[in-house]
Amino acid sequence: MTLRAMMLHGIVVIDAYLVSALGEAALAAMGLASAIAGLLLGAQAAFANAGQILVAQAFGSGRALAQQTVFRTNLLISAGVCLLGLTIVSLVAGPVLRASGQSEAIQGAAQTYLTIFALVVIAEALGQSLSAHFTGCGRTRIPFYSYLLTLPVNVAVSYALIHGIGPLPALGLAGAAWGSAVAALLRAGYLAAFALGDLRRWPRGAGYEGGSLRRALTRNLAFSSPVAATFFSAQASASVCMLIYARYDLYQFAALTLILPWIHVAGTFGMSWAQATGVTVAQLLGQGIRGERLSAFLRVAFRGAMIAACLVATAYGVIVLSAGWIYGDLQPQTRAALLSFLPVLLLLPWPKNSNAICGNSLRAGGETVYVMALFLWSQWLFKVPLTALVVLVLQWPAGWALAILLGEELVKFAPFHLRLKRGRWRDPDRAGAG
Repeated sequence: MTLRAMMLHGIVVIDAYLVSALGEAALAAMGLASAIAGLLLGAQAAFANAGQILVAQAFGSGRALAQQTVFRTNLLISAGVCLLGLTIVSLVAGPVLRASGQSEAIQGAAQTYLTIFALVVIAEALGQSLSAHFTGCGRTRIPFYSYLLTLPVNVAVSYALIHGIGPLPALGLAGAAWGSAVAALLRAGYLAAFALGDLRRWPRGAGYEGGSLRRALTRNLAFSSPVAATFFSAQASASVCMLIYARYDLYQFAALTLILPWIHVAGTFGMSWAQATGVTVAQLLGQGIRGERLSAFLRVAFRGAMIAACLVATAYGVIVLSAGWIYGDLQPQTRAALLSFLPVLLLLPWPKNSNAICGNSLRAGGETVYVMALFLWSQWLFKVPLTALVVLVLQWPAGWALAILLGEELVKFAPFHLRLKRGRWRDPDRAGAG
């Protein structure tokens, strides 16, 4: 799961690396486009993460009909989210880009990138849902291999189309979008080929657990909507903050565009550990396991999260201190902004990883609404308003804006850990549906 997530976020890092040769203006255009495109992929990933928990519970119960029902409803929900997301973005992308304050050339490049990136969103509607299915069943190697197969394709196609290799045209930033689209379509086909084996094993004509498709979809949405809202809120707030960051000068905005994907890539070890913890907790609860065995597993999970935090903090330090070597074409102002991020990055993984263990465990036990509420207020009543204050009103340097990410984790720390210790979530029959 960790390696898969690193390669997923690594696609953005690689695209940024390839595009950095085109200059800070191209990086700024990519940052704008990714803020909007991230909302689309974030919505799909949100429902996929919720569906992953349902798959794990059905898999733990051993009921084939339950697994088949979750599989089908997850696919339908993912397709619906894709269609709705593309419709909304087609209506609001233009006004949002114009409100960013960047030049018309940067806005135009971002719009072109988004138009091509729609193919990625369509492919991921299938790919994310299938990845959730395999992960929930414990078959994490299949999604991992899908990225292992397609990442080189993405790099090769993107590089060739960005710079114009051989007979191919030099498309600049648009070339990076085409490379991502080709890789996403290939990955979806790879996952679909493996899913056919499960479809053949499941009972045909057995209908849906609960009686009908409508009832099955209602039950899926009742559980998944709070979980999806949590993940989507995180992506939406990040995109809003990215649009606020666009008010910085070109160099500080370029620095944020470079470092934020690295935060996701290096941080995936801790986040994947937490997601794996949630999947395992869901499977244990599906098997009826409670009490000391569950508590013992969680103690091991927290120790692993702290080890992961140490590794992630080290990785952040290496990335920032090596930025001048990684991105040789950057201006001195951009490198100085990157260096100012270091203190925050060394502290961020510790509370973030611990909170992630709490959040994923609570979701697995049915506390989906509590986790959603905690994320919503910490993002929309703390992170976004404070970011707007620091960037738009106080006009403090970008290092202060990044420090708000650490502050968000600190305000969630006590509510998360106190809720986990109360123990009510450990019994879904008492905790309720959400």
